[in-house]
Amino acid sequence: MKQLGRYEQYRTTETEWCPEVPHHWGFVPIRRIGRVTNGGTPAAEPHFWNGEIPFMTPPDLRFADGREVASTQRTVTRAGVEAGSSTVNAGSIVVSIRAPIGYVGRTIEETAFNQGCRAITPDARSDPRYTAYSLVAARDELDAQGRGTTFMEVSGGQFLGVHVPLPPLDDQKAIADFLDDQTSRINTLIAKQDQLIIALGERRAAVSVQAVTKGRRAHASMQPSGLRWAREVPASWKVANIRRFAAMKTGHTPSRSNAEYWMGCTIPWVTLADVWQLRDGRATYLAEETATHINELGLANSAAELLPAGTVVLSRTASVGFAGIMPVPMATSQDYWNWVCGPELLPTFLLATFRAMRSELGSMVMGSTHQTIYQPIAAAMSIVVPPLDEQREIVEFLDNQTSRIDALIAKTEEHIKLAKERRVALITAAVTGKIDVRTAGRAIEGVA
Repeated sequence: MKQLGRYEQYRTTETEWCPEVPHHWGFVPIRRIGRVTNGGTPAAEPHFWNGEIPFMTPPDLRFADGREVASTQRTVTRAGVEAGSSTVNAGSIVVSIRAPIGYVGRTIEETAFNQGCRAITPDARSDPRYTAYSLVAARDELDAQGRGTTFMEVSGGQFLGVHVPLPPLDDQKAIADFLDDQTSRINTLIAKQDQLIIALGERRAAVSVQAVTKGRRAHASMQPSGLRWAREVPASWKVANIRRFAAMKTGHTPSRSNAEYWMGCTIPWVTLADVWQLRDGRATYLAEETATHINELGLANSAAELLPAGTVVLSRTASVGFAGIMPVPMATSQDYWNWVCGPELLPTFLLATFRAMRSELGSMVMGSTHQTIYQPIAAAMSIVVPPLDEQREIVEFLDNQTSRIDALIAKTEEHIKLAKERRVALITAAVTGKIDVRTAGRAIEGVA
């Protein structure tokens, strides 16, 4: 970035997050920059929901970083607002104060919000854009005010007492204009990098499907498979029910009401809390340490089994279709179907198969409230199984190809991370007066 100048004089604020501001700026508690409103959630009555008023919650603010929030996941009716929520007008700032703390966004129309947020309607001394950016910069300070046991929350008094810079209105507008321009450039770069990751992921999936269904041997004669996800496969491959090649095992949860089942737990127990590591399809093996463990007594008194290393797990409830391999003996919850491969099937090839079947697995889900792949459907799955030497060839090929793609994805993710850090640093520098944006050029190095 072009070297930006500093203001001529500064004064101390006696705060850690913003130790000094330009001499002519204010540094005031949030209560002095506008009206603060608490949120609420209407009861689950049909006539309170799916109305004309956006209903903002912390997840709606997650990626806003002080910008306008164009849409919300849910909406409420006027009756819903009157029964249990609050609204603010366009140009207000909504801040999440729990689960998590410090997401910030601006409203573009009358908006309701839940008790996980507070809204600020700036007064005449405050530019809404600058105010939102200043709260983005104060995120760590807001987070430090959180208190609680079940979850962290910033109380009303603590929120009102957080101090933020308050420059003269002309300075606020200049800073907001500068940040609108420069963060837009950074956001465009991030969006392009996000699209690249999507494209690389699609390429990775296509490589996997091609290898698992066609193999690596040129000019192999093909045969119809009878499967939707693999129309034709090499004639030398077997197409049969998965249970011909792997033993199907389930998982279970020991009784929570018996404390003895949950004391001195040392057995790794795979639950939905561990599925995050499988979502992007890059990890072959689960981590050896799981989020939760069970003990021998709980295992013996439930339908869970201690399964051998090399067992392939397939998530089947809520987060459906994510697969990985156990690196050590483990048990699982009932949220997984587990497959212990026989002598004709490599666990790594079955893992590649499940990942190639991702769309097919999604079509097996049943249930409205409780979505899952039920036992009869999982037990009826058919797969394609090449000879063992071809399985090894395919797995080796996929390891080579996907590792290259994964390296590109990792590099792109690092670029995104750095761009986001640069965006926050720029916002903080501008709203705290570390830089005088009136001396700014147009471009940020690497972004223009």
